[in-house]
Amino acid sequence: MFTYKKKDVDAIVIRDFDFAFPEDLEPVWIPGKRVRSHMFNGLSLTMPHLEPFLVKNGRETAKHIEDPDLHQDIRDFCGQESQHYKCHRRLNDILTANGYPEFVQVEEKMAKSWKDLSGKSLEHRLAYSAGFETMTNGFTRWLLKKRLQLFKNADPHITSFWLVHMIEETEHKTVALDCYMAYSGRYLPRFLGVFHGSFHVVGHGLKAMMVALKKDGVLHKPSTWLELAREMSSMMYHVGPFLLRALLPGHDARDEIDPEWMQEWIHGYANMPASQPIPLLDTKHPDMPVPFAALPAGE
Repeated sequence: MFTYKKKDVDAIVIRDFDFAFPEDLEPVWIPGKRVRSHMFNGLSLTMPHLEPFLVKNGRETAKHIEDPDLHQDIRDFCGQESQHYKCHRRLNDILTANGYPEFVQVEEKMAKSWKDLSGKSLEHRLAYSAGFETMTNGFTRWLLKKRLQLFKNADPHITSFWLVHMIEETEHKTVALDCYMAYSGRYLPRFLGVFHGSFHVVGHGLKAMMVALKKDGVLHKPSTWLELAREMSSMMYHVGPFLLRALLPGHDARDEIDPEWMQEWIHGYANMPASQPIPLLDTKHPDMPVPFAALPAGE
């Protein structure tokens, strides 16, 4: 029997998620880190296919549940995810135009894969969704905690986009799992969904990364494979524990503590003038702080 529990955040906020990527954006946007740049580019390619799939699952689930709090969470979840994939679409089109026309075929294969997934049972799709959303908790902690090592001197538009995206993913971290538990709650499909949702998305992203590295003519170089090994090891080290905890019976995303930097960012955004666009991070700053002016005393 599903019982709704209070979230860590006061509200899942649907923001004006609009980052103005420059048309002449350099696809290798992290200086000296070709593999890392293309790894995130590859993951970006998946999002206009993955996130509408997640929205579809959420809206379909809403027809089967009665809890008003979960209904509101689903509406807010769908609102955030819809903003995300539209912004990823703009970024992906620029990456494709700026030297990687091969991404068109890559995305065609992704579209087919998620179309096939859409034909599965709702329980299967919700287990997949909950599994993927588990992984994003780890990605948020990794990207925020290691932001200086990962994104020092990187393009501020893409860096800001990814970090804010991860903040919002963690803001709605409870929703996919709550949907699954309210609709089904069976342990084995949820267990399998952790692997399916996580590895399916990352797998498609890594395939796209390899296409880009091949286009750059560096796929045969030992230095490329050494960098790739470092990046994969870092991802597994920081994200893996979140997946392992998600495999436990009784797992609840509420048990994962939100990073302090994320909480500071949410507080800063809440006190920002309504007409102001989301500010960019200063990737050259030695601490890469939240990009909001100091709040008045007592705030």
